[in-house]
Amino acid sequence: MLLYKQKKNQAAKGNRFLISVTVLGSAGPIRFVVNEEELVAAVIDTSLKSYAREGRLPILGSDLNDFLLYCPNAGSEAISPWETIGSLGARNFMLCKKPPHLKVADDGRSTAAITQKGEWELEGMD
Repeated sequence: MLLYKQKKNQAAKGNRFLISVTVLGSAGPIRFVVNEEELVAAVIDTSLKSYAREGRLPILGSDLNDFLLYCPNAGSEAISPWETIGSLGARNFMLCKKPPHLKVADDGRSTAAITQKGEWELEGMD
């Protein structure tokens, strides 16, 4: 009878699982294996590196601070970069660029207006 030995460092690795990260504006998702204890910031970094290595378009850049990771099951709030990826219980994510800083009015709304040409114009950003 053949017994299988468990690897010594398998317990240190923790659980690993396949995730799918869809980049807004790209043709398809990026899939890779992560450790459940890995931080969201590390997942964003890995996603950007994989995206660039595959030569995908549009070109995004490599600064992970310019991006937010969303989980479709968690609502409309971005996931904190300091959360662990396994704490969400999800396997599918959306990677988006952070929006440019908008001027916020006293009521909490951004002050953006549409010009007559149909282009967006940000007030106070001159």
